[in-house]
Amino acid sequence: MNFRPRVLGFMQAFAVVLSLALPLVTAATSADARVGGGVSSGSRGARTFSAPPSTSTAPSTAQPFNRTITQPGSPGLGTGGGGFFNRPGMGLFGGLAAGFLGAGLLGMLFGGGLFGGIGGFSSIIGLILQIGLIVFLVRLAMSWWQRRQVTQTAYAGGPSPLSAQATSGSGTGFGLGSGSAPVQILPADYEAFERLLGEVQDAWSNEDVARLHTLATPEMVSYFTRDLDQNKAENVVNKVAGTRLLQGDLAEAWREGETDYASVAMRYSLVDTTLDRASGRVVKGNGQPEEVTEVWTFLRPRGSNWELSAIQQT
Repeated sequence: MNFRPRVLGFMQAFAVVLSLALPLVTAATSADARVGGGVSSGSRGARTFSAPPSTSTAPSTAQPFNRTITQPGSPGLGTGGGGFFNRPGMGLFGGLAAGFLGAGLLGMLFGGGLFGGIGGFSSIIGLILQIGLIVFLVRLAMSWWQRRQVTQTAYAGGPSPLSAQATSGSGTGFGLGSGSAPVQILPADYEAFERLLGEVQDAWSNEDVARLHTLATPEMVSYFTRDLDQNKAENVVNKVAGTRLLQGDLAEAWREGETDYASVAMRYSLVDTTLDRASGRVVKGNGQPEEVTEVWTFLRPRGSNWELSAIQQT
C-alpha cells in the first residue's frame, strides 16, 4: 500500500546522487583533441597524489590524475595496510566514510540501509547509491584536506624577465605564483618551460613520437602514443597550431634525490583542429584560437634538461 511513495522517494534520491556524480563522469569522459587528450596524465614524483598549490593563473585545484604509473607511497591503498579509507591524511573523513560504507553493507544484509523496507533489490540499489555518494564526498574532502596541508613558503629565486612582462600587463610570461620553491628556478628555466610547451604541441601535431621522446618522460610518451594510435584507429589526425603562452605561474618546485621538479600553471592559446585523415575534412574545431589552462610538471635529472612529466587539468 505504501510502496508507491517509497518508490518516489527512491527515485528522488537517485536523481540527487546522479546530479552529484554527473560532473565527475563528464570530466572523466569529455576529452579534447590536443596533446594529453584533455585529461590529467603523468607523475609528479612523491607529490603525485598531492594537488599542486593554486596560483593566480590556475586558482582552481588541479584535477587528480586519470592516468599515472606512480603507486601511492602508503601501504593503505590497494594493499593489506588498512584499505583506501585508512590512507594517511584521511583522518576524520576516512573514518566517517568507512563507517557509512559499513553501515550500508550491514543495512543490505539485514534488509535496511538508506532505502530500508523497499525490498532486497532496492536495498542493493540503495547501497550502490550510498557508495557513489560516499566516494563523491570523500573526493571533495580529500581535495580540501590536500589544499590545507600544502605548505607555502617564500620563493627562493629572483623574478625572471618573463615575470616582469606579465606584471606590466603584456599578457605573456610567468609570474612567481604562490607555491614553495626550494629549488631555485632561473629565467633560463622559465624559457625552457615555455619552449617545451610549444615543442611538445608541435611534435604531437606532427605525430613525431621520436621527437616526443626527447621532450617528455617515457610515461608521458606512452600516453601520447596511445592517443595517437586511437586517432589512427578513428582515421583522424589532430593538428595544433599557433601555441602561445599568455600567462604562467610557478606553483611549486622541489628536489627528490638527483631529480628536480617544477609544477607550472600555464594559460595558453592554440588552434586545435581534428581532420579526417583521408580527405582532410574538418571533423572538430572551427579554426579559431581557444584558451586552455593546465598545470604542467617538468622534471630534470641532475645535469640534464627539463622534460615534461605530467599534465593536469584545472
